[in-house]
Amino acid sequence: MVVAALTDIGNVREKNEDYYYASKEKDFPLFIVADGMGGHNGGEVASKSAVEAVVSYFKKNYFKLQNKEIPSIESFIEDSIKYANKVVYSQACLECELTGMGTTLTLLFFEKNHFFVGHIGDSRAYLIRDNQIKQITADHSFVEELVKIGKITHEEARVHPQKNIITRALGIDEEVEVDTFHGIVLPQDILFLCTDGLTNLVTDQQILEEFTNNGDINASCANLVNLAKANGGYDNITIVAVKEVAL
Repeated sequence: MVVAALTDIGNVREKNEDYYYASKEKDFPLFIVADGMGGHNGGEVASKSAVEAVVSYFKKNYFKLQNKEIPSIESFIEDSIKYANKVVYSQACLECELTGMGTTLTLLFFEKNHFFVGHIGDSRAYLIRDNQIKQITADHSFVEELVKIGKITHEEARVHPQKNIITRALGIDEEVEVDTFHGIVLPQDILFLCTDGLTNLVTDQQILEEFTNNGDINASCANLVNLAKANGGYDNITIVAVKEVAL
C-alpha cells in the first residue's frame, strides 16, 4: 500500500479550513479528509476536531471489536462519525464564537481485502480501477438533489451558482445521518479522497488521466493541486490517495 496526502490553502483563502489524516501504520489503515465551515476560526476548528475525534474513537475501540464482518465494520464507522459529530456539536454549543460551525468528513478504512467508506457532506471518495474512475460517495448538496430529480445535469451542477450549499454536515445538528460504502480491493486499485476545492475545478476525467498516466501517486496529487490552482484555486484543496500495490 502506497499513500500520498497533501493540503494546500489555494490562491484566495486566508486560512486553510481543510484537515486530513493519513495513517502511517500498516495495521491501522485509516484515511480521512474534512472541509470545515463557520465564521471566525470555526471551519478550521470543526474539521480538525472531527478528524481527531474519529481517529481517537478508532484507536480506542476498533481493536476491541470482536466481530469484523462487513456490517459490523460499517456500523463501527458510522458510530465513529456520530461520535465526532457529538464532539464538534458540543464544542460549538460551549463557545459562542464557534456557533454554527460544521465540517464535511469522508473516511476510508481497509480491513483485509475490503475497503470501507464513511461519508457526510460534499467531499468525495473515488475508486480508480482498470483505467476507469468511479465516484463512491454521493454529494450531500443542493445541486446534487437537483441532479437526482433531473432538474439539471452533472455538467450544469459544476457551474451552478448554489453548488456550495450542502444539505448535510457534521457538527451542525445534535444527530447526524452517515452514509457508508464497502467494496473489494484489487491490486493496483487507487482509492482517492478529496475536498471540493479539487472537484469544483478539476474534472473526474482529469483526475483519472493524471493517475493512469503517472506511476507516482505523490506526483499525481501534486499535479492535481497545481491544476486546481491554475484553474482558479479559490478554495482550499486536500487530497489523500492510497494505491494497493499487492494483496
